[in-house]
This record gives sequence, C-alpha cells and structure tokens, in this order.
Amino acid sequence: MLSRLTRPQALAVCAAPVVALLATAVFAPLPFSLAQPGMTANVLADNKGTPVITISGAPVRKTTGQLRMTTIEATNPDTRVSLGDVLSAWFATDKAVMPRDSVYPSGQSTKQIEEHNTAQMKESQDEATQAALDYLHLSDEKVKVTLKLADVGGPSAGLLFTLGIIDKLDGNGSGGDLTGGRNIAGTGTIDADGKVGAVGGVALKTQAARRDGATVFLVPKDECSDAKSELPKGLRLIPVTTLKGAVSSLAALETGKGSVPSCR
Repeated sequence: MLSRLTRPQALAVCAAPVVALLATAVFAPLPFSLAQPGMTANVLADNKGTPVITISGAPVRKTTGQLRMTTIEATNPDTRVSLGDVLSAWFATDKAVMPRDSVYPSGQSTKQIEEHNTAQMKESQDEATQAALDYLHLSDEKVKVTLKLADVGGPSAGLLFTLGIIDKLDGNGSGGDLTGGRNIAGTGTIDADGKVGAVGGVALKTQAARRDGATVFLVPKDECSDAKSELPKGLRLIPVTTLKGAVSSLAALETGKGSVPSCR
C-alpha cells in the first residue's frame, strides 16, 4: 500500500538528487586549465646566471634598457580543476579560465607535453635567429647565436628573441639602443620571414609585464582586443604584425619621428 508524501517530504525527496548533482558538479574535474601572470625575463641580460643571448662572429654592443619576454603560469595538465575553482578564477582579474586543449595538446602525457613545448621553443629560437640575421643582412655561417632560457617552453618569445639579437648587434641602426633605454615587454611568435603571430594569454602577460616594470608592450595586432581587456595602468600597447614594423615602431617611439601605432 502506498502512502501519500506530505509537501515537505516531497520537496526533500526532490531536493536530494539536485544537491547530489550540484555536489558532483562542484567537485568533479573539468576540462579547463587555470592561468595567471607568469615570469618575465630580460632577453638582453642573464637569466638564472646564464646570458639569454650569446653571439660570436660579430661585434656585440653594450645595451641599456630591457626587452622582456612574458609568460603565463597554467595549472599542470593533470591538475583536477573543479567548478569551484573555475568560478573563483572567473571573477578574478589576475586569473583566466582556458580550455585545457588550448593550453596543452590533448591526449598526451605530462612528459610528452614538456617535450612538445621544448621542441617548439627550439624551433622558435632558430626562426628568431634567422629573422634577425636576415633583417641585418648577416650570414648565419659567420655569425653564431645561442639562445638559452631556462624553464620556459613554447614559441611565444620569438619576437623578443629577434629584437634582442638585433639590439645587441645593431641597436637602432644609428648608434643608439633599440629600446631607447626603456623597459619594453611583449609577446608573439615569429617566423624566419619576420611575420609576427598570435600567442594567447595576452591579458595576463600585460599584467606580468607591468608588474616587472615595463611601460611599453608589443602585442600581435590580432590580439589587441584581448590585451586591452585588462590593461594595467601605465602600460602602452603597440600592435605589430612584422619584425620590420616592430623595429620601426620602436624607432619612432624613441625619436618622435614617424607614427607609433596603437590598439584601437
């Protein structure tokens, strides 16, 4: 024989599965990574006791100013990210929620991902070197460039590596520094032809740059909107699409001659 449930009893019975589902959602792992501003490194100087850029076969200038490559720090690929973690990061200006597959290749182990990022960094360094030497009309058979940056993977430092090589070898082309003595940061991939590409995580990288004293940030033009979304006060954005454009913008910034593009 069935008995009728009172209204409070019915509500309790219905609520129990909902509470269970919510509890599961809160604590179940989700396919996201959490990111925050990471370290920056001046490619014109030493990093962890080792010069980032070493050049032989050509005279090297003594530089002033800084060229800072920027990074983000993301949770490890095997980190369990819950709904609570996502909601907390969603409302923080110094955090970002990113699909895990956009940060790490899917279906790979942590070791495979590390190897992938290392390979990307090596390829980026080779292309950065080629782009810089081609820009300066120098032969890679005579000029040897070694790039070392500990504990950083991926291709996003390419543009800054290239600018660092140019500054060490030729400066602004007129006896001065490419940086104009400024603390300049940025991000962007680069290919051997000098084309600058998007990287992701730009809003967090601008925060890392300003935290470490940068006043100018070179950003791939396609990522202007992201860069402006959480732009720290006192940081000027300069959009770039090519190496030549980046050098021209820095020269115009220093001399006051010519136009310096901006993100609109």
